[in-house]
Amino acid sequence: MTDTLQKFMFEDAFVRGELVDLSETWKHVQARRDYPAAVNTMLGEMLSAAALLSANLKFNGSIVMQIHGDGPLLLLVVECDSELNLRATAKIADGAHIADDATLAELVNTHGHGRFVITLDPKDKLPGQQAYQGIVPLDGDSVASVIENYMLRSEQLDTKLWLAANGDVSRGLLLQKLPQEGGLTASGAHPDLETWDRTVMLAETLKQEELLRTDIETVMRRLFWEEAIRVFEPKHPRFQCNCSRDKVGNMLKMLGRPEVDDALAELGKLAVDCDFCGQHYEFDQVDCAQLFATDASVETMIPASSVKH
Repeated sequence: MTDTLQKFMFEDAFVRGELVDLSETWKHVQARRDYPAAVNTMLGEMLSAAALLSANLKFNGSIVMQIHGDGPLLLLVVECDSELNLRATAKIADGAHIADDATLAELVNTHGHGRFVITLDPKDKLPGQQAYQGIVPLDGDSVASVIENYMLRSEQLDTKLWLAANGDVSRGLLLQKLPQEGGLTASGAHPDLETWDRTVMLAETLKQEELLRTDIETVMRRLFWEEAIRVFEPKHPRFQCNCSRDKVGNMLKMLGRPEVDDALAELGKLAVDCDFCGQHYEFDQVDCAQLFATDASVETMIPASSVKH
């Protein structure tokens, strides 16, 4: 089955929604690493959240979501571009024991120093343009609440997320109240606020288990069957890693010739594995000499399928 992201708008109100179903993409991510159950759940929820937020990017580029932890889970990273190409990875502290029911606070905010980071990175940057990065403390007891608080604090957008993931699927629902000036109804209420409150109340009836076992078309029909909704053409997220031998070569060049030569003298060759897809790259003395002599790259690659994890 093809992964699907469905966008919709509530007619006559500045409230938008999205539903995402990731099964193939999520399976690709899981096939490359064996994470404890609690880490798997958090990473799966972040994967759907990234797809939901990326669906409204106004530029050609990517959004990178990171949770930096001070507990047994050191890092969660999910990247999604404007074409809904996704990749994700996690880093766990050496020797860490993680219970299946570990909470977000226990995993990444043990001492209160966890951080949530969102980076907006345009692909074709203008001269002098930098990627935008927002960094905030972990405010919330779930991936959904952390992102909701970030969006309200940093983007001034009322956003609600319902996220769920298990070993088979990663799914999510987003509702967002768009900023808009408008009048009041005869009763003195703002029509958009009425719609927002009503749709959030309806979505709050959606439980994680129902989201996991129910396809998104059925979820939308069950929640909003009485609402006037405009549905857009669905999009299809997929797993894709943008690592390359050239990028690894540039990373080695940034280390500098002396450090690379020292590493070669000790190891004989340099081996780098992509944390996202497992692709394995090797650079011997000739390869590294070419890196620093010219901008040419050496087109030698070991297929990812031969790498053992």
